[in-house]
Amino acid sequence: MFGKYLLIAAYLGFAASSLNVTSGPSADGVPRLDLASLESGYHGLVKENETLVEVTPRIKAVGGDICSFRIVNKHHGEAPFEIVLKPGGEAELRARKALNCEKRKNYKFDIAAVTCTGEVSDNATVHISVVDINEYAPTFLDPSYVCQVDEGRLYEEIVRVEATDRDCTPKYGDVCKYEILTSDQPFTIDNEGAIRNTEPLDYERSHNHILSVVAYDCGMKQSVPVMVTIKVNRICKLGWKGIPERIDYAPGTGREDLFPDAELELCDVPCTVHSVETKLNLATSHIGKGCDRDTYSVQSQRKLCGASMESVDLLPSPGIGSEWTKSLPTDEGRESDQIFEFDGASSAVAIPSDVLDHNLASVFTIATWMKHKQHPDQDKHVKEHIICSADDHKMNRHHYALFVRNCRLILLLRRDFSEGDLNIFRPAEWRWKLPQVCDNEWHHYAVSVKFPEVSLYVDGQLFKTEKKNPEIIDDWPLHPTKGINTTVTVGACWQGSDNKMKHHFHGYLAGLSVLLHKTEKPEVLSCLHKCKESLEVPAMELLEPGMELLTNSDLTELSIEGDNKTNLVILVRKIGYTNTRQFPTPGRRNLHLSTSVTCERGRPVKVPSVESYVMVLQPQQPSIDINGTGNVAREYEDFRLGVRVFTDVHITVGQVKGQKQWKHGEPVSVIEKQLDSCTVSVYPPLNPDHETVTLPENMLTQFGIVAKVNKDGVVVSGADMIYNYEQVLRQVQYTNKKPAYYLNRVFKLICSELNGRFMSNEYVQTLTMVHPRLPASKGLNIKPSSPPTSLSQHSDKKVAESGHHGNGVAASESAQVQAQPAHIHVDRHHAELRPAQTISDVYMAANMDSTQAVVAGGSHAVTIIIVVCVGFLLFMIVLGVIRIRAAHHRAAQEEIADTEMAWDDSALTITVNPMEVQLDGSASQTGGQAGDGGNQAGNGDAAGGGDDDDDDSSDDGSSYHDDDLDSSDEEEEEGAEGGKVKDLEWDNSTLAI
Repeated sequence: MFGKYLLIAAYLGFAASSLNVTSGPSADGVPRLDLASLESGYHGLVKENETLVEVTPRIKAVGGDICSFRIVNKHHGEAPFEIVLKPGGEAELRARKALNCEKRKNYKFDIAAVTCTGEVSDNATVHISVVDINEYAPTFLDPSYVCQVDEGRLYEEIVRVEATDRDCTPKYGDVCKYEILTSDQPFTIDNEGAIRNTEPLDYERSHNHILSVVAYDCGMKQSVPVMVTIKVNRICKLGWKGIPERIDYAPGTGREDLFPDAELELCDVPCTVHSVETKLNLATSHIGKGCDRDTYSVQSQRKLCGASMESVDLLPSPGIGSEWTKSLPTDEGRESDQIFEFDGASSAVAIPSDVLDHNLASVFTIATWMKHKQHPDQDKHVKEHIICSADDHKMNRHHYALFVRNCRLILLLRRDFSEGDLNIFRPAEWRWKLPQVCDNEWHHYAVSVKFPEVSLYVDGQLFKTEKKNPEIIDDWPLHPTKGINTTVTVGACWQGSDNKMKHHFHGYLAGLSVLLHKTEKPEVLSCLHKCKESLEVPAMELLEPGMELLTNSDLTELSIEGDNKTNLVILVRKIGYTNTRQFPTPGRRNLHLSTSVTCERGRPVKVPSVESYVMVLQPQQPSIDINGTGNVAREYEDFRLGVRVFTDVHITVGQVKGQKQWKHGEPVSVIEKQLDSCTVSVYPPLNPDHETVTLPENMLTQFGIVAKVNKDGVVVSGADMIYNYEQVLRQVQYTNKKPAYYLNRVFKLICSELNGRFMSNEYVQTLTMVHPRLPASKGLNIKPSSPPTSLSQHSDKKVAESGHHGNGVAASESAQVQAQPAHIHVDRHHAELRPAQTISDVYMAANMDSTQAVVAGGSHAVTIIIVVCVGFLLFMIVLGVIRIRAAHHRAAQEEIADTEMAWDDSALTITVNPMEVQLDGSASQTGGQAGDGGNQAGNGDAAGGGDDDDDDSSDDGSSYHDDDLDSSDEEEEEGAEGGKVKDLEWDNSTLAI
């Protein structure tokens, strides 16, 4: 039992002892450190650039009055720290100096708490770690690096650079990244410092490469750059050197050398060189119709090449006189000439019978540009007609045709029954097998026929007849038929029995023309195909013995062969490019240079080919300006005899900025000398009944300019000098047999160059009709019944101005006659009518003066009563007279004098002057009063009917005014002098009193 109590007491004593160490003062006043366990101690962290140590847990002691903490047991080494007591029994640990992790990373020592009475607690160990900061940047082991490499190779590693860092920890002491600061260099570096090239190096491009390289530690602190120099060793490489990748060509600069610095390296060819051959190709198939050609119309191109002007263009640009091509899809660009697309299903047009004689002669030429390819899903036996003449109804006989089938170009030419014996076979079909037909490139084809001889020209060159090429098929003549005509179509063939198109063409056509009764000259066909851009070959005197130079017809392919490499290089350096077009199509032209070396035993050595290209720059656009006197006035008689429309027209071309001369001194301003088309349009259209436009036929023949005239205007075409176009336009004459119907006529002129690629401004020419003034009646002093209106004043002013600028009528006027309004200001694009007037405007004005001469001071009241009475009587008389004389005057209505003013027959206002009867004095007075009243009534009617002026329109759409006055000047004189009744007549009109 006693042993049990001792065990309990011992346990309680141990527990009490533990409690005294950890939480409270001991019973005997000995201090203790506030730790869970003395063995665990304290752990602290301190940065290199700081002195305060972060200790875990906090330093604190309990038991007695703690006056300080003491560092004891320094057997672990130096302990440059101190413990500072703070209020509340806690303390903080501080370093006495800045620590250096690179010298010592860890510290270990013991501490104890001391009371004011000198009591010391048990010791506890403190573990201090110095925290590193990134105070050092990486440094390279070598101050610079130099290495050498061979050109033309890719290396896995060219050189390796290495850097170190003095920081004490891996975070800041290890190098994690390398970087090349020099840009635009074909090199890269990895995180280990290995440098390699990303593309083969070229000694010609750069003899050496200097790189700036830096290193980064894991804290991304950058080192000082180190220079790495990589020298490139020249290695002899088989092939061409000094070939530029791009050659810029400015329009109008003439010849441009392509490879002036070219050099051919053969190195150590393992054989004796027997021959060297170089070929250069200029790719132009994507430009226009295979290359850059002038964009003149077919007609203009034929004129420039000296071709026959009798050729008929079946695919002209849509416009006046060539409306049948409007439905065909065309290219919208103006860089090349007009190209028409045929879809093989619906695109086709019929040629009007007045354009081409449907019966071909025994001598003719059919020429066209064609781009065609073979369609995999199409039956190879399907016909694709370019041009076809077939029966218009009932039957499906094909009289002649040019079509494609199975990549063959076929001409069908069936004889008519009237051309020979019906029982004799004669050639009827020619089939040419040509690779060009289906290569999807532009080619020019011309078939010249002098029956039975047929010749084919492809790209301006005569096709050499081979065995069974062309294949010629004989056939019977066509049998005679009655009442059946032919239909000529382009893009398909007309099926008369089905009344629809068939055998549609699928491809592109341009410049389709037919020349009848003669064949085109071979040199003309060659000119039509000639490109305006080409390679310029070296001068023949540069050819040394043993050298040979060959080109194709378009000068887009060139071949040089010889046994001397030096001479070959000299010739290649002299190859140039030229584009003689003033405004070439801008864009890229690829160049391909290939070379082959042949050893003495015939073994070839492969030389790498070289790619380059010519960049044709965008040309500056010119401006075509047309100017002249915009408004010209002429009298009636001039229009009846004919008036020149553009009397002083002048055409100029704006100077293109930066224009240069060719290097060989040839002028480049071709556009300043030529036009190819001018269009004169009239709106509303001309009335063929009395309006015509004529041109000087002899001048057109002399200049070779073609003119088309219809009711909508005139089109003159054909490339020629601007001066000649001005001469032709100034002779355009307008004739009008009925000028009284019009106030003016407006003509619009537009000229173009290069088939509409460059257009002029829209010049508007106005021809104004100067209407004659009314003459005074015999023995009368005619004055206007009222002052002219503002509109009339404005019209008179416009007439005076027109007469001043266009040799109009004289401005002098009679003292007794004031001019009536001749015309008003009109819109520039419309023909206007003369202002209508009623008879009361003129006739009653003269009647008023005559009545005032008889009675000068009559009473107005008496005059009104007399007017009413006499007016009623005269109304009854006039009705009877009108019926009697209606038939007689209706025939004379067409011969109305031009001097009579026009009036509106839709709502006539007629006032009749009362008869003046001279019986006696009283009767004379009564007659004078009646005349005065009639005059007043006439003025009132004139005022009431003056607002009903309407214009009449003729059947052709032109605006004009019809003069329907039936009275003549002689009747007016009789009415004034003899006192007779003025009889006026009208046709189915409303009578107003």
